[in-house]
Amino acid sequence: MKTALVLGGTRFFGKNLVQTLLSKGVKVTLATRGKTPDDFGNRVERIFLDRVEKDSVIETTRGRKWDVIFDQICYSSHGAAVAVEAFRHSTSHYVLTSTLSVYGSLEKTCYEEDFDPYKYPISYTRRENISYQEGKRQAEAVFFQKAPFSVTAVRFPIVMGKDDYTDRLRFHVEKIMHEEEIGVPAIEAEMNFISQEEAGEFLVWCAEQKLKGPINACSNGTISLKNLFSYIEQAANKTAKTTSRLTDENSSPYGVDHSWTMSNEKASFWGYSFTNLQDWLPSLIKAFVESEKKVPLS
Repeated sequence: MKTALVLGGTRFFGKNLVQTLLSKGVKVTLATRGKTPDDFGNRVERIFLDRVEKDSVIETTRGRKWDVIFDQICYSSHGAAVAVEAFRHSTSHYVLTSTLSVYGSLEKTCYEEDFDPYKYPISYTRRENISYQEGKRQAEAVFFQKAPFSVTAVRFPIVMGKDDYTDRLRFHVEKIMHEEEIGVPAIEAEMNFISQEEAGEFLVWCAEQKLKGPINACSNGTISLKNLFSYIEQAANKTAKTTSRLTDENSSPYGVDHSWTMSNEKASFWGYSFTNLQDWLPSLIKAFVESEKKVPLS
């Protein structure tokens, strides 16, 4: 891989994806609307387009070719269809960032075969007219059924990191440090996570291997919400207050009602060595706690 186009590389683990590519000497083109600044300077080329508008994508990328295209920001069948048409002659391989959510709420560990995008019925619609879960299912279905290039769909669980703009981990840190209630339906439920650094690195690895089809990616190990809260309690020297009474203000963004886990056995079999969740999660939590200590509690 000598050249890559990245759709969605200006925030969160998209930045780690770009950094990993640059560290490997890949010539990176960053596709952006120009609304989010980045720190890559002259190390990347930038092109400006609207990801979901077909004419914008086609006109901006006409005649261009890249060894691999990474798509961090496709959330619907419409977005996938735009990419299939616009990049028909632009690449030989496409890496789509997908999600554990495509499996729905299975009460078992999820394996790649538990959702088959090759047979899933396609219904063309835009992102605003569909749920996140169904949007990603539809996006996978369009790519795997319609794309003339090979495709990898990387299914991530919740990604954690200091640049997480959703503030899901910070929500719990703030609640515990302010001694406010956190609403959780099942505090013993187990979950997988992956760090933003590993998410970026794994996407590049998939491109290097040119893996075809869906593939799960998560750090080794699971953790219950109870134990997650325990890490925060230890770092903050506070006691978590939890309740099963859920409100708009107290509901945990990690509030699943049963264990929600995935297997990374396929990627491990193909040679990727995942980190252990316990090796990076406690230090990340400590960093969030220390950051919050700098803000006066009110």
